[in-house]
Amino acid sequence: MLKIYEVREVIKLIDQSSIQKFELEHESFKISIKKESLPVKSTALLEASPISKEQFVHENIETSAPLALPQQEADPSEEKASHTQADLHSIISPMVGTFYCAPEPGVSPYVQVGDTVKEDSIVCIVEAMKLFNEIEAEVTGEIVEVLVKNGELVEYGQPLFLVKPE
Repeated sequence: MLKIYEVREVIKLIDQSSIQKFELEHESFKISIKKESLPVKSTALLEASPISKEQFVHENIETSAPLALPQQEADPSEEKASHTQADLHSIISPMVGTFYCAPEPGVSPYVQVGDTVKEDSIVCIVEAMKLFNEIEAEVTGEIVEVLVKNGELVEYGQPLFLVKPE
């Protein structure tokens, strides 16, 4: 019999996947999950200088005029940051699952920002269907950024770490 946390994990994995219907039948139980198709809403993120609630209400509701966003100059430091990102290697998830930064709870993580890794260094674990898969760095270098939080669901091909190669 499945425990409740195992059922929750199955639900999370199904929810994060493109599977529309899932059924599991065992000796003493049966689980059936079906996703409802909902209309997709697209959203756009806009960068703007902060405005007050009163300005927004006045400009958008009372006058029905569209909100004009001020033009912003490109920040040279942002361009430099994106340029250096191109020089970094991404360690990506080879599967859908749950990301764990340490071999077990309460133990220090495999790697942290500033640590040096080799090609065969284990950097994390991705759990998929109760199988714990050790993920290797596949590059020699320094960990610059950890992109995922412990216990977070990750997708196939999702970047987990940024490494500055040697």
